[in-house]
Amino acid sequence: MGKKEYKTTLTQLQIELVKLQKHIIKHDEKVLIIFEGRDAGGKDGSIKRIIQHLSPRETRVVALGKPSDRDKSSWYFQRYTPHLPSAQEMVLFNRSWYNRAGVERVMGYCNDEEYHEFLETVPDFELMLVRSGIKLLKYYLDISREEQKRRLEDRERDPLKQWKISPVDLEAVKRWDDYSLARNIMLARTHRLFSPWTMVRADDKKSARVNIIKDILFRLDYKDKDEALVLPDADIVFNYAENYLKHGMIAQ
Repeated sequence: MGKKEYKTTLTQLQIELVKLQKHIIKHDEKVLIIFEGRDAGGKDGSIKRIIQHLSPRETRVVALGKPSDRDKSSWYFQRYTPHLPSAQEMVLFNRSWYNRAGVERVMGYCNDEEYHEFLETVPDFELMLVRSGIKLLKYYLDISREEQKRRLEDRERDPLKQWKISPVDLEAVKRWDDYSLARNIMLARTHRLFSPWTMVRADDKKSARVNIIKDILFRLDYKDKDEALVLPDADIVFNYAENYLKHGMIAQ
């Protein structure tokens, strides 16, 4: 996607997002969007484009830091529940409770019992959210090993991206296979009809951002939707299916 086409399409989609937000506010809806993916997968940039022209009063981005000692001694989901959307709100999680199935599992920040307990209980937790009226969307931004390496090296060189670098990032490339296995187990165990995973092929940042926004707009109802504009590219954004691991749709 060229720069001019990208800017034009993004502006049109951001207008649609404003329409969506007006609908959410008018009808007291609650929308929760989860963004997961490998380090340098493009979560920050995608979220930035989604919220760029939305009302800050009804839009929140949640990116929790390292858990405190109190967090560690509490019910695992407890630190996340205060950030769930209330009526008229759209909340975007830049990483979420799925940390336990990804970085915590790979880096040894949780034990086996905590990990398996999470995989068993998270579908029930999400079912409660959906039954409470929350519209839940889950996106996994998937990139290739080569693209991740390139982006992480770019972060190290760019003085404006130094805040994005962490010790966990530096381990990401070395532990590629461990993260792949953790991702595959997470997707297989937590993909449900009421809370499906949507995969995003994110090597091309512009196409990924545009198609994530299209998919959000496509899935949610609102007045005067431009149906032709919001139809996502099924080669870039698609529902998770296990057989995609064998056909190259998901990076190995």
